[in-house]
Amino acid sequence: MRDALGAVQSVLVLGGSSEIGLAITRRLVQDRCRTVVLGVREPDAGATRAAVDDLRRAGATSVEAVRFDACDTATHQAVLDDVFERFGDIDLVVVAFGVLGEQTDFDTHPAHAVEAVQANYVGAVSAGLVTADRFRQQGHGTLLVLSSVAAERPRRSNYVYGSSKAGLDAFAQGLGDALVGTGGRVVVVRPGFVHSRMTEGMAAQPFATTPDAVAEAVVAGLQKGREIIWAPGILRWVFAVMRHLPRPLWRIVSAR
Repeated sequence: MRDALGAVQSVLVLGGSSEIGLAITRRLVQDRCRTVVLGVREPDAGATRAAVDDLRRAGATSVEAVRFDACDTATHQAVLDDVFERFGDIDLVVVAFGVLGEQTDFDTHPAHAVEAVQANYVGAVSAGLVTADRFRQQGHGTLLVLSSVAAERPRRSNYVYGSSKAGLDAFAQGLGDALVGTGGRVVVVRPGFVHSRMTEGMAAQPFATTPDAVAEAVVAGLQKGREIIWAPGILRWVFAVMRHLPRPLWRIVSAR
């Protein structure tokens, strides 16, 4: 349960190795979040242990890594039930997993595209619905979904990724509407280009940002009760225009 000042006390990060997910978690720990659960594919990996130690040093009193695979949807119910039952109450669940991939690889190997869509969309639908049910049972909770500006209008260079994020974004908004009146809610985060391991070696796009900057925007948005958070905020206005460009013009603009 959030404290008297409204600060998140407990968080479950699905995709706990995500740089953005960890940046958000560190920022929440600065604001008195004390229970952290990281859902990762390899709980015993060195990077996971380092993340756990870092969060403890930052002030979290209970930090644990649990095995979670976004694509293994058959296990989601059991994993999430175990976390909610053992920790008693989860204020915030962050859906931070995802695959960017290369469009040229997807064009050549359609099976790789299917795997990416499984992770970005199907896995999120599975975990999101299970989480929503737990929120209904406990009477409160926020599901924070990391979408992307690519969901607003996919580009030729990443249309598989963009389409999977578009599906995720629509699902998250619909789920948020379905939770109205239950105490649960859904917040959609739409970052632009983020300098991270996922984008290493790629040419930065306009208004590029960092995981820490996204985390600041997320925490500020949560405090203000936002349902959609743009990071950086200017992208809200950029895509208010971009989504309405005629397709021939969009092809030219998005190819740059």
